[in-house]
Amino acid sequence: MLHIVLVEPEIPQNTGNIARTCAATGSELHLVEPLGFKLEDKYLKRAGLDYWPMVKVHVHKDFSEVLAQYPDAAYFYTSTKAPRSYAQAVYPEDAFLVFGKESRGLPENLLARVYDRCIRIPMIEGARSLNLSNSVAIVAYEALRQHGFANLVDHGALTGRDEEPGAWMDYL
Repeated sequence: MLHIVLVEPEIPQNTGNIARTCAATGSELHLVEPLGFKLEDKYLKRAGLDYWPMVKVHVHKDFSEVLAQYPDAAYFYTSTKAPRSYAQAVYPEDAFLVFGKESRGLPENLLARVYDRCIRIPMIEGARSLNLSNSVAIVAYEALRQHGFANLVDHGALTGRDEEPGAWMDYL
């Protein structure tokens, strides 16, 4: 099982979107305080839609609490300052993917201590960063891909009914 760790998230909509990704992938969500919103926030709930009952959420008073509760876990720290791409990492099934706050990311004093476990999403020169919820989805799905999307449904089926037939069919 994959673990998504958000250190001091600030924007409720991002965390709601990430909760939805966690629900869809069976990942656990770890929120490290202080949070930039209340867990009852309407924007947080709206972004997560009706997926909240499917998400196992842990709230930690600080990051050291996460480390103490999961001392043997494999942690991967995401940062634009990381030395390698997320696609170069090999993720164990129960990896902890750690993401920093939207405005500043993870602190450099932490990154310096774990630099060999830091990963980044490649971007063009001059781009600051991607949206946090997009970043979580990109890295999480790579970790899941490496394990063959275990326990995830990887195919769909047509239902034979169109909910909104439209003129767009004329373009095919």
